[in-house]
Amino acid sequence: MKKKIALITGITGQDGSYLCELLLQKNYIVHGIIRRSSTLNTSRIDHIYQDPFQKNKNLILHYGDMTDGPGLYNVISDIKPDEIYNLAAQSHVAVSFNLPEYTTNVNALGTLRILEAVNSIKLKKTKIYQASTSELYGKTINRKQNEKTIFHPRSPYGVSKIFAYWISINYREAYNMFVSNGILFNHESPRRGETFVTRKITIGLSKISLGKSKQLYMGNLESKRDWGHAKDYAYMQWLILQQKKPDDYVISTGKQYSVRKFIELTCYELGFEIGWRNKGLKEVGYIKRINNNNKNLIKGKTIIRVSSKYYRPAEVDSLLGDSTKARRKLKWIPKTSIKMLVKEMVKEDLLKVKKELI
Repeated sequence: MKKKIALITGITGQDGSYLCELLLQKNYIVHGIIRRSSTLNTSRIDHIYQDPFQKNKNLILHYGDMTDGPGLYNVISDIKPDEIYNLAAQSHVAVSFNLPEYTTNVNALGTLRILEAVNSIKLKKTKIYQASTSELYGKTINRKQNEKTIFHPRSPYGVSKIFAYWISINYREAYNMFVSNGILFNHESPRRGETFVTRKITIGLSKISLGKSKQLYMGNLESKRDWGHAKDYAYMQWLILQQKKPDDYVISTGKQYSVRKFIELTCYELGFEIGWRNKGLKEVGYIKRINNNNKNLIKGKTIIRVSSKYYRPAEVDSLLGDSTKARRKLKWIPKTSIKMLVKEMVKEDLLKVKKELI
């Protein structure tokens, strides 16, 4: 039986690395697009990457960029993939306010370049997964968001992703292409970038618990999100392209927690309890109770402060996904609870910080 060929843009990212592992386990030949850099940027897939001169050639990497249409066209034309997973993006919401044009070029026009390449090459059987985001909903009036909820993005990132979402649907309808959107709510893991809030929390508090750092500065503690595990969501991405017909799906856990709660869960895993004083920008988090013999922790010490620097120009206060459609049609259920997620992230970050101390 002929092996399926998949192309993953953003293969070196959190989602791309988990998806790559999954597809290799399912006996795919996996091609990935990576940006050319003077330093190696393949750390998330180093454990599975095979040297091209070895016999196992199921993972092949290509240099490319979402802003380079001819380059994307050439890669797609050469490998003629059965499935394309477009995961590449400038995905940091706060950064998108500083780099709106670049964010739009990568996220919006990058998606268009892939769709146009597949259409121009006439790859009629190629299935495309477009990674969308809960940031489409932004300032929503609905407590829960599903496939029918009205979009109201609050960042250049969210706006760029709306273009990608609708251009995917447009090509599906206009050219009868198999293109599906996965509207994924927040998903985290030990492979999450360190500038994203959950990883900033787990690695920042791990450093404090090991005496390598004194304080952690945060933004909006009341912001509420629907957090899942990236590995669960990578499986869903694959599942979406195994369907007979293309469609769009909200992917979420259906449970919501604040940034404050994520901090509290992280502290618990590190062996102490955090308390809170004051309100707004003057609020601080201090060590309320120590549940182990960690000499780096001092009861009553302030370890968290709030800074306006980490507030977005336009805040998204609450996102909570309704994945009824995905559960019904795809039989998908997330396997990882937020406590399991935090435990895994803290465990990995403690090891990382300890290695840095050696």
